[in-house]
Formats: sequence, C-alpha cells, structure tokens
Amino acid sequence: MAKSLPPALAITPPTHPLVGRVSPPGSKSITNRALLLAALAKGTSRLTGALKSKDTVLMAAALRQMGVTVEEPDATSFVVTSSGRLQQPTEPLVLGNAGTATRFLTAAVATVDGEVIVDGDEDMRLRPIGPLVTALRSLGIDATSPTGCPPVTIRGNGSFGKGRVEIDGGLSSQYVSALLMAAPMGEGAIEVALTGSEIGARGYVDLTLAAMRSFGASVEQVDAGTWQIEPTGYTATDFVIEPDASAATYLWGAEALTGGNIDLGVAADAFTQPDAAAQAFIAQFPNMPAVIDGSQMQDAVPTLAVLAAFNNQPVRFVGIANLRVKETDRIRAVCNELNRILPGLGTEEGDDLLVASDPDLAAKVAVLGSVARIETYHDHRIAMSFALAGLKVPGIVILDPACVGKTYPAYWDMLKGLGVELTATE
Repeated sequence: MAKSLPPALAITPPTHPLVGRVSPPGSKSITNRALLLAALAKGTSRLTGALKSKDTVLMAAALRQMGVTVEEPDATSFVVTSSGRLQQPTEPLVLGNAGTATRFLTAAVATVDGEVIVDGDEDMRLRPIGPLVTALRSLGIDATSPTGCPPVTIRGNGSFGKGRVEIDGGLSSQYVSALLMAAPMGEGAIEVALTGSEIGARGYVDLTLAAMRSFGASVEQVDAGTWQIEPTGYTATDFVIEPDASAATYLWGAEALTGGNIDLGVAADAFTQPDAAAQAFIAQFPNMPAVIDGSQMQDAVPTLAVLAAFNNQPVRFVGIANLRVKETDRIRAVCNELNRILPGLGTEEGDDLLVASDPDLAAKVAVLGSVARIETYHDHRIAMSFALAGLKVPGIVILDPACVGKTYPAYWDMLKGLGVELTATE
C-alpha cells in the first residue's frame, strides 16, 4: 500500500476494539547507529531486525558512496563489509530530511582523507547543525557551514584528531552521539564533554554507547557529562536491532483509544529506547496526568498529545522546546492540527503545549459533521499520531500519507490489518 498511496486518506472510526498481533519495525535510531558503526569497522557485520525506511535507505546509500558494501539479503537485514575506513565520495552526500543520518555523518566523514559535502533537502537546510560544526573545528577539523545548517563542508585528513572536545547537547543529543561514534577513529584518546547539564534526550546517548561497545569501542564515563574514548577503531560484529519504540507508541495509543488488545511481541519494559517511557502515561489513559515532561521521550509527544485530546483532564506538555527543530516545528504543528479538529483544543504557551482535553470530543465533532484535513508538514510523526484521532473522531483526513515511509512504511497496512477502514481521497 505504501508504494502507491493516494494524496490523502480518510479514516473511518472503527466500531470495535482493535485486537491483533503486530510486529513493529526495527528501531530507526539503532539501525542508523549500527549501519555507521559497521561501516567504520573492518570486516563484515550482519545487522538483523533492521528498519528499511527512507531514513535508513539514505544512510546506506551514503555509506555506499564512500566505498562501503551494504547488501540487503532480506527485508530486515543489512550485511555491511568495510575496510574500516570511509573513502572520499565523488558527489555530495544528500540525505533528504534525515536528521540522524546528517548529524552522524557530519562527524564521521571527518575521518575521510579529502573533502566531503553533507547536504539535505530544503527542510534539512533549515535544521541547525552549528554546535556540531563548532565542536569539530575545536578538534582541528576543517568544517564549515555558512548558514549554521546543512550543507556542511568537511575537509578531513583521515583522522578524527585527539584531545578534548566540548559540545552543547541542549539542542540535540545527536550532536553528542555523532562525536562519540567518530571518536574511536581518532589518532589519540578523545574526551567528549557536555558544556551544560541539559541534553536533548540522554537515553539516546545511552543507545549510542551500548552500540559502540558492541562494535568494540572502549568508552569510559568520567562523570555525568564526560566520556573518555580510546582510539581503538571498531571491530565487525553481528548485531540484533530491537523494535522501534516510537512506532510502538502508535500501537499502544490505538489500543488505549479503542479499548483493544494489540500484542507487539515485546514487553514495554524490554525496550532500551527512551520513547518507551511513553507507555507508562498511555497506560493511565483516560486519566493521564495534568503535566507531562516530554524532554526524554520527544518523538512520543505527538502521540501523547493526540491521546490527551480525549483525556479526562487537560494536559500540559513541558520540556519539549527541542520539538521545534525536528522535521517540522512539532509544537506548532500539533497545536495547529488539534485546532483543526476542534478550535481551542491546542494552545502554545511559550515552548509548552497545552491540550484542552475533552472526553466527549468524538461526539461533539460528530454533531458538527465537519471534516478535518490534517496537514502533515512532510512529517511522518504528525501523520501517524493524528491517524490515531481518526480512530475516535469522524471526518479525519490525513494529507500526504506517504510521508510515513520515513520510518514506518507499512503503517497504513498495519491499521488496515487491525480492521481500520481507510479510503483514498483527494
């Protein structure tokens, strides 16, 4: 279905609880980390349980441009063979709006002997990367980004340098992860240190460290904001990727909204990804708390915000300023689309999002007989989270449904498999 999606999909609220078994796709976050680390490791690594989506396909393509062999023997596996060094590509690395791949590769290509340009689409060219470029320059790496956003030009000499590098992780934990993963390719030990106590989502740094160690890196945590990395390089290995916790939030949300029972094949507490923390709040629906701190589960906030629209009390989301620099300004996007369903449902207060909540929302919208055409802003998470509103509210139409291909190409097929009626429309 994802290969030939219409311009818009209308969702008919199901009259039954959603029940069934669904296997979420592999984690995008872990897949992209594993692809890069395998490319930096000498030998052949087999990655299983991987996500095949637009973002990971772009990462794999960029690695192929730099001389890495990336084979795809089946729908959930990559076999990566590398000399342990990235080669200079003949063309710029164009990574669409894949923020993870762009940040990670901006640091990793500093190990290339020669010039590399890391670029993206028009949306990616609005997403900040200045703090990472500044950090690279402090290591003696020739890196420039005239706008503070991609494109970035890096002129490397085959090494990641040595010494101490400081980074402000408040805007994005991906800057920190990018430096950490490139550090074992240095000519000497590298110390990565946070300049402040704030970090976008510390749980994702923990994912990075775990993956690095699986590929043979030697990392010592000096204190809460400092890591010492030895110049060991990486060793090829076989690596199993867990299901995507962000994708799981849509399934948990669908279960809660319809009173269903969806078996994911993995327990919520078995996930190592930070977005799995959202399940504890979803489990409280329709009595989610009045204040939810989304700082450490940022990709789950749109899901929680849509559920909050049907909660028994209003919900304020705090700690979510970083959502303004995702694929779109997600605070504004979620607020706008909630208000498209019913005016006054969402309010921006500074960088907080306040959801008014109305347990009778579905009945009120049904009486109005209105159609809410949900703008998705080329953002997969807006499309997938607002599809959940369509499980309760009549008249929900998702525009540009194909954007879910960024991380969950089979999303609409999954909903159909659970018995949700989707109708193609203009």
